[in-house]
Amino acid sequence: MDGTILQLAEAGLGYWRVFVATTKGGIMILTIRDETASGSVTNELTLDVLSESITVRELIRSRVYQEVQDFNVRQRQGTAGFRGLVTPSGAEQALNGVRLKKPREIDWKAQFDKACEAFERNGFFILVDERQAERLDETITLRHDTKVSFVKLVPLVGG
Repeated sequence: MDGTILQLAEAGLGYWRVFVATTKGGIMILTIRDETASGSVTNELTLDVLSESITVRELIRSRVYQEVQDFNVRQRQGTAGFRGLVTPSGAEQALNGVRLKKPREIDWKAQFDKACEAFERNGFFILVDERQAERLDETITLRHDTKVSFVKLVPLVGG
């Protein structure tokens, strides 16, 4: 863990790390790992990014789209814990993520809108190479060694 993430974890914050993994045929492949404060990986997904320059909004859209699609497929297969950037409407906290009260497919566009609203009201923030992204329309230039962290405030139990 790098120093910034360690400090955030020690402050009682939850976070997700994004690593730029590889470039394949002009497509940048990002691996997102959701981690606990101790560094245990709780979820992982990959994103294909077509350009090295993307906006914060496009990064959020890519993440939300992929995690919702993955959840909808798993739900059809009978495994349905949702671990995503924002909690879907009509969901409740469960041991392995969030569970929908009534099984249904999640609409990625509604989740994307919720995620953008959450970003704008500081429900989570994004660090790009240890610098905080400020606006949804801010452009991020991805390189092979770029590190992006989604950081979400997580209330402490009993605190």
